[in-house]
Amino acid sequence: MAKEVMERIYTIKVKQRVRRYPRWLRSKKAIRMIRKFLSRHMKTEEENIKIDSTINEKIWERGAQKPPARIKIRAVKFDDGIVEAELFRES
Repeated sequence: MAKEVMERIYTIKVKQRVRRYPRWLRSKKAIRMIRKFLSRHMKTEEENIKIDSTINEKIWERGAQKPPARIKIRAVKFDDGIVEAELFRES
């Protein structure tokens, strides 16, 4: 089993990045933008990022045209370079 190397909590501003796209593409682009953001900040390739279904459901909650303005996620990087991202829930 892979050992956890790093865990981070990010608040990603989605709205300012997806406004440049047509309304019908915004949620799709938001998912790609989150993957690119994590790739840059966790220092790994985009293929190594596993996005949990909770993030996908949150982005698509209001449809393709209105993704949330901000999303708070918890990302964990393992020693083999795999990054797992899930929606952050305070407990």
